[in-house]
Amino acid sequence: MMTAEQALAAQRANIEILFGLTSKAFEGVERLVELNLEVARTAMTEAADTARAVLSIKDAQELMAFQASLLQPAAEKASAYSRHIYEIATVTNADVSKAAEASVAEAQKKFVAVVDSATKNAPAGSENVVAFVKSAVAAANNAFDGVQKAAKQAAEVAEANFHAMTANATRATQSAPKVKRPT
Repeated sequence: MMTAEQALAAQRANIEILFGLTSKAFEGVERLVELNLEVARTAMTEAADTARAVLSIKDAQELMAFQASLLQPAAEKASAYSRHIYEIATVTNADVSKAAEASVAEAQKKFVAVVDSATKNAPAGSENVVAFVKSAVAAANNAFDGVQKAAKQAAEVAEANFHAMTANATRATQSAPKVKRPT
């Protein structure tokens, strides 16, 4: 049985874990807000520059050339923005996962210790039940490890696909014909 002190200590540990995970999530949100503020600031500056450039256009042909010149930088910026968001999400997810894995590992250790303690004090004749409980705990731990490994592999595949897609998009915009912007 768990004593009141042990229960209180477990609650404190759970609260610390919760605050740690919340802190990691907020760090990710802060990085995302900073990125969006930077993008908004840059977009305002570029909008002013574009408005000035549009006002200096003298004919329709020059306007068409100007519009075409905006496409490649816009695609490159969208690609860069997506990469930054992906990096923020990946780092935040890794931080949260690391903290969660550590707390799960600690909980598993404590649970195994409780099971071991309970089995040592089990009455005679309960060997089959003890063996079953130990087998169930081992199976649950193995299943959890398998799920963790599968999730990591899926994340690695998704990351590789994202990088390949970004690289292809960047190559496509770089191979597009360059058009000079009016000054």
